[in-house]
Amino acid sequence: MTFLSHPADARPREKLLARGPESLADTELLAILLRTGVKGQPVLALARNLLDRFNGLAGLLRASPEALSQVHGLGPSKQATLAAVMELARRGLREDLAEQHVFQSVDAVRTFLRLHLDALPHECFAVMFLDIRHRLIRLDNMFRGTLSHTIAYPREVVKRALALEAGAVILAHNHPSGVAEPSEADISLTRAMKQALALVDVPVLDHFVVGAGNAVSMAELGML
Repeated sequence: MTFLSHPADARPREKLLARGPESLADTELLAILLRTGVKGQPVLALARNLLDRFNGLAGLLRASPEALSQVHGLGPSKQATLAAVMELARRGLREDLAEQHVFQSVDAVRTFLRLHLDALPHECFAVMFLDIRHRLIRLDNMFRGTLSHTIAYPREVVKRALALEAGAVILAHNHPSGVAEPSEADISLTRAMKQALALVDVPVLDHFVVGAGNAVSMAELGML
């Protein structure tokens, strides 16, 4: 089933071109990416079922390749399309942060970290290395943990900061449980990282905890 099976005014692609992308619902935008449905399930129905299954667009974009592969009608081509959209979003935000002072793009930093960390089934500790003007040099996933904990080594972060000639860093890690709230262990780890990086004059600007579509700033909470 393709868009041609729908009346002209109900075809998402034609609607987008006539009225602009902001006029489309999430289901319609997703249908444009999917292009076709499957036997007995038109493309708009497939899009709606996907959004229902993954609790909305954000959940779908955070879904793992394994979860997507289990959906009937979502073959390799459609999976690749969704993955490409996610990667384009990451790269666009990365370019934006490489050009702007991060304090002028706090929301962009938050979105950038959610796109990188929120879908992971395991804990990951990442570091955004910034230049002296606080523009992004790169983001590295430094340490990988289990579902319940991760171990981060301040010495390795210091070595990487020196190698990249970083002027500052932003720390980030995810909570696969979905609770995006700093724990006592997170606070202790942040202090250890700050102390180690202070020895080489690299300040820690923030530490974000990512989970369930949210990214909580420890700096905003006064915990840094």
